[in-house]
Amino acid sequence: MPGDNANKALIDSLNGLLADYFALYIKTKNYHWHVAGPQFRDLHLLFDEQATELFALTDIVAERVRKNGGATLTSIGAIGAKASVKDDDRAKVDAMDMVKALRDDNAALVETIRKVKAAATEAGDNATEGAADDWTDQAQQRVWFLSQILA
Repeated sequence: MPGDNANKALIDSLNGLLADYFALYIKTKNYHWHVAGPQFRDLHLLFDEQATELFALTDIVAERVRKNGGATLTSIGAIGAKASVKDDDRAKVDAMDMVKALRDDNAALVETIRKVKAAATEAGDNATEGAADDWTDQAQQRVWFLSQILA
């Protein structure tokens, strides 16, 4: 049976993923609100679609934390302290720079999810392991869509 340390590591990794989902959600929404240029409509809609997907995942990840006996993030400050996704506070960003940033952030998210899956394996949490596969697929799809815009 997995130890208490493995469970704590899983909870910590899930909270890191949760923080990244929130940070990436806000960044994607920022770009949704501020995108401009010839591809405005397509990017505006894509960013909104991706933000909606990211936000929906926050509750799922938070509930995995709770189901494992942990406490979730409690505030914007807690999210900021735990997130590895970097903010972009600018209102004016070139549309293709937005696409590149979101592609790169989602690609990094894939690696974060893989670490969560490894922690879930170590803790014996097969439900989180299975969910991580879905989360990986979703992040890879976002990377793929964003990459195709840049091709």
